[in-house]
Amino acid sequence: MKQDSLALPRLTMLSPEQCETVHRASLEILRRTGVRVYHREALDLLRGTDAIITDGNLVRFPPGLVEWALAQAPSRVGLCRRGSDEVVAPLEGRRVHFGTGSDCPNYLDPRSGERRRFTIADVVDCIHLVDATPELDFCMSMGIPVELGDTNAYRQQFALMTKHTAKPEVFVCDDKADCEAIVAMASAAAGGIEQLRLSPTLALYSEPSTPLRHSETATGKLLYMAEQQLPVLHSPAPMMGGTAPATLAGGLAIGNAEVLSGLVMHQLKHRGAPFIYGSGLHHMDMRTMISVYGAPEFQLARVGVMEMGRHYGLPTWGYAGHSDSCAMDEQAATDATYSVLVALLSGTNLAHDIGYLEAGMTTSPEMMVLCAENISMMRRFVDGISFDADSLALEAIDLVGPGGDFLTADHTLEHFREFWQPELFDRRRLTDWVADGSRRLGDRLRDKTVALIEGHRPEPLPATVSAEIDYILKDGRN
Repeated sequence: MKQDSLALPRLTMLSPEQCETVHRASLEILRRTGVRVYHREALDLLRGTDAIITDGNLVRFPPGLVEWALAQAPSRVGLCRRGSDEVVAPLEGRRVHFGTGSDCPNYLDPRSGERRRFTIADVVDCIHLVDATPELDFCMSMGIPVELGDTNAYRQQFALMTKHTAKPEVFVCDDKADCEAIVAMASAAAGGIEQLRLSPTLALYSEPSTPLRHSETATGKLLYMAEQQLPVLHSPAPMMGGTAPATLAGGLAIGNAEVLSGLVMHQLKHRGAPFIYGSGLHHMDMRTMISVYGAPEFQLARVGVMEMGRHYGLPTWGYAGHSDSCAMDEQAATDATYSVLVALLSGTNLAHDIGYLEAGMTTSPEMMVLCAENISMMRRFVDGISFDADSLALEAIDLVGPGGDFLTADHTLEHFREFWQPELFDRRRLTDWVADGSRRLGDRLRDKTVALIEGHRPEPLPATVSAEIDYILKDGRN
């Protein structure tokens, strides 16, 4: 179908001139104020440029150095299925891929409705749910199992993901040593590091520390991923009114400066290494003192961040499917629906946090399933309207004529399946709904969630690869 025959709904906010305004503001922050860098190798790399380093680790960047780094980073990253060359999440343009969030301490059990601490079994259930759900394209660790304590918890979480889903994984970890172990596990599943570089199945989520600091551990992970030529997103989380100015423009500018300074160090380590642009710009609710997810300002920030990443020609990282609500209720459904639609309309390449409740403290499998229904419905919405000759249906209209009907027309038979059909939402009239037990959405949602968790069995790892992962985990405990 010709692109010019499609009418596509799109959300845009920043003009090219406004993107340049944010860019110039960030360049001025980096030139005048600078950032603190707490990593020795990164400072050595920067000393080989015309960056100005004073007071031991305060780095100020000339604009040309930032522009150089932007010119080196690739515009596309392709994430693959485990053990495959198939790119299942091409991060480019306005293509949107959804996945879960990371490391919630609490789990909202869909079987009992109980909110409690995560266990290993809960994490596995959630991973199976991701693997079973076509609308979810990648997996994050979702929960911190209480049994793991402080013993290599991030490595254990990654091993669970690798063993229980073939989908791409976005991982978090403590330090470079964790990174090395996790990359070793991913390499084992891929058939070697070279194959992993060609067909990456993972990306690291790392954070500089707002305002304007790159910690030793976060920078070490950043440089390691650059060295390995594997995807990384070094995404700050400025909190307007707390760690960032209490304005959206100021928050965009400082977050952008932090991303760009990280990109410079990343590209100095290995020019052309894959880098994903993102900034988790939130604001502090001064009544509750929490970092807010369910707010119009948060969604405005998402659009602004996406447009800055696209302005630079970089793949983008964002948020969707989350809520400040503590329960899987109407507030959670409203927040999730709103955020999924914004992610699709703005073209967020990787949208994480599907299933987050309580502003990121609790993971809800039911929220994940509800979001999957929303994603399916809203993908149809953003596909827009076709105006090609077949869609305009002039021949069919002429055949039916005045006073006829289209129910038996060949054109209807050819096209009626194109209309979106729900799997979870109920369109029946009252009589049929009552006859079926008057089951509300929450009842159907719980049943479907439990059925997916209990009925799905993921593609297993080869026994030799699973044994190698266990060896890497055991070696890391010594």
